[in-house]
Amino acid sequence: MLKGLAYIGAIMKQAQQMGGKVEEMNAQLRQQRAKANAGGGMVEVEVNGLGEVLSLTIDPTLIENKERDMIEDLIPAAVNQAIKKSHELRAEAMKGLTAGFDLPGLDDALAKFSGSPDGQ
Repeated sequence: MLKGLAYIGAIMKQAQQMGGKVEEMNAQLRQQRAKANAGGGMVEVEVNGLGEVLSLTIDPTLIENKERDMIEDLIPAAVNQAIKKSHELRAEAMKGLTAGFDLPGLDDALAKFSGSPDGQ
């Protein structure tokens, strides 16, 4: 029984350490950038490592030529591509976060929790 309590204590200690590292990782991801484009660069999107859209640029000729259908196709394509890149940044950060923690299944659980591509 004492062995089990010691194990639970170790898990709790690692969880506290993990909480601080998650905050630090999120701060770093907020500073990282990923860019994507669609339509040969006619629509460009920039997101941070958390997947938050920071900017969206539409080539003026699309608007001048009233290419509404094309714009409506290109924006989601560019946004989805940029978000995919942000998931890759997050997955890489998660690898560094879990290094040194000896908890079976931790990487899989965090991937699901963080919304990384491996966890979806």
